[in-house]
Amino acid sequence: QVQLVESGGGLVQAGGSLRLSCAASRSIFSFNAMSWYRQAPGKQRELVAIITSGGRTNYADSVKGRFTISRDNAQNTVYLQMNSVKPEDTAVYYCHADAVRVYWGQGTQVTVSS
Repeated sequence: QVQLVESGGGLVQAGGSLRLSCAASRSIFSFNAMSWYRQAPGKQRELVAIITSGGRTNYADSVKGRFTISRDNAQNTVYLQMNSVKPEDTAVYYCHADAVRVYWGQGTQVTVSS
Protein backbone atom coordinates (compact mmCIF):
# COMPACT_ATOMS: atom_id res chain seq x y z
CA GLN A 1 0.00 0.00 0.00
CA VAL A 2 1.23 3.49 -0.86
CA GLN A 3 -0.03 6.81 0.43
CA LEU A 4 0.56 9.89 -1.68
CA VAL A 5 0.30 13.33 -0.09
CA GLU A 6 0.26 16.42 -2.27
CA SER A 7 1.18 19.88 -1.07
CA GLY A 8 2.05 23.30 -2.46
CA GLY A 9 -1.26 24.30 -3.96
CA GLY A 10 -2.83 27.68 -3.42
CA LEU A 11 -3.79 30.95 -5.02
CA VAL A 12 -1.40 32.54 -7.49
CA GLN A 13 -1.67 35.38 -9.98
CA ALA A 14 -1.46 34.74 -13.69
CA GLY A 15 2.15 34.72 -14.82
CA GLY A 16 3.37 33.54 -11.43
CA SER A 17 4.89 30.26 -10.29
CA LEU A 18 4.00 27.45 -7.96
CA ARG A 19 5.69 24.17 -7.02
CA LEU A 20 3.64 21.15 -6.11
CA SER A 21 5.08 18.25 -4.15
CA CYS A 22 3.91 14.66 -3.84
CA ALA A 23 5.39 12.68 -0.98
CA ALA A 24 5.08 8.91 -1.08
CA SER A 25 4.91 6.72 2.02
CA ARG A 26 7.58 4.38 0.69
CA SER A 27 10.37 4.26 -1.84
CA ILE A 28 9.42 5.33 -5.35
CA PHE A 29 12.62 3.98 -6.88
CA SER A 30 10.93 0.93 -8.38
CA PHE A 31 7.74 2.66 -9.48
CA ASN A 32 7.12 2.41 -13.22
CA ALA A 33 6.09 6.03 -13.43
CA MET A 34 4.68 8.91 -11.49
CA SER A 35 2.38 11.53 -12.88
CA TRP A 36 0.41 14.65 -12.19
CA TYR A 37 -3.19 14.90 -13.31
CA ARG A 38 -5.64 17.75 -12.93
CA GLN A 39 -9.36 18.17 -12.93
CA ALA A 40 -11.09 21.48 -13.46
CA PRO A 41 -14.75 22.03 -12.49
CA GLY A 42 -17.06 20.36 -14.96
CA LYS A 43 -14.20 18.74 -16.86
CA GLN A 44 -12.65 15.30 -17.00
CA ARG A 45 -9.43 14.51 -15.21
CA GLU A 46 -6.50 14.95 -17.58
CA LEU A 47 -2.85 13.98 -17.58
CA VAL A 48 -0.54 16.95 -17.07
CA ALA A 49 2.92 15.39 -16.84
CA ILE A 50 4.54 12.01 -16.39
CA ILE A 51 8.03 10.86 -15.40
CA THR A 52 9.19 7.27 -15.77
CA SER A 53 11.54 5.30 -13.57
CA GLY A 54 14.22 6.02 -16.15
CA GLY A 55 13.61 9.75 -15.92
CA ARG A 56 11.84 10.23 -19.22
CA THR A 57 9.18 12.91 -19.16
CA ASN A 58 6.17 13.83 -21.20
CA TYR A 59 3.72 16.70 -20.96
CA ALA A 60 0.30 17.74 -22.08
CA ASP A 61 0.54 20.20 -24.96
CA SER A 62 -1.17 22.85 -22.86
CA VAL A 63 1.68 22.94 -20.32
CA LYS A 64 4.76 22.20 -22.45
CA GLY A 65 7.45 24.77 -21.89
CA ARG A 66 5.81 26.02 -18.68
CA PHE A 67 5.65 23.02 -16.33
CA THR A 68 8.44 20.69 -15.28
CA ILE A 69 8.06 17.34 -13.55
CA SER A 70 10.92 15.89 -11.54
CA ARG A 71 11.50 13.18 -8.98
CA ASP A 72 13.78 12.82 -5.98
CA ASN A 73 14.06 9.12 -5.23
CA ALA A 74 16.00 9.77 -2.03
CA GLN A 75 13.12 11.87 -0.69
CA ASN A 76 10.39 9.66 -2.20
CA THR A 77 8.95 12.82 -3.71
CA VAL A 78 7.79 14.01 -7.10
CA TYR A 79 7.51 17.68 -7.97
CA LEU A 80 5.64 19.77 -10.48
CA GLN A 81 7.18 23.17 -11.11
CA MET A 82 4.54 25.42 -12.62
CA ASN A 83 5.74 28.62 -14.28
CA SER A 84 3.89 31.27 -16.27
CA VAL A 85 0.61 29.95 -14.94
CA LYS A 86 -2.66 30.88 -16.61
CA PRO A 87 -6.24 31.06 -15.33
CA GLU A 88 -7.00 27.90 -17.31
CA ASP A 89 -4.50 26.04 -15.11
CA THR A 90 -6.99 26.34 -12.25
CA ALA A 91 -7.87 22.83 -11.10
CA VAL A 92 -7.38 20.23 -8.43
CA TYR A 93 -4.02 18.59 -9.07
CA TYR A 94 -3.60 14.92 -8.25
CA CYS A 95 -0.49 12.84 -7.85
CA HIS A 96 -0.59 9.37 -9.44
CA ALA A 97 1.76 6.43 -8.99
CA ASP A 98 2.06 3.41 -11.27
CA ALA A 99 3.60 0.84 -8.98
CA VAL A 100 2.10 -2.33 -10.42
CA ARG A 101 -0.98 -1.16 -8.58
CA VAL A 102 -2.20 2.36 -9.18
CA TYR A 103 -2.38 4.92 -6.39
CA TRP A 104 -3.84 8.41 -6.20
CA GLY A 105 -3.33 11.27 -3.81
CA GLN A 106 -6.14 13.33 -2.33
CA GLY A 107 -5.41 16.32 -4.54
CA THR A 108 -4.37 19.92 -3.99
CA GLN A 109 -6.24 22.96 -5.25
CA VAL A 110 -4.50 25.40 -7.57
CA THR A 111 -6.29 28.64 -8.35
CA VAL A 112 -4.87 31.14 -10.83
CA SER A 113 -6.33 34.62 -10.75
CA SER A 114 -6.34 36.86 -13.80
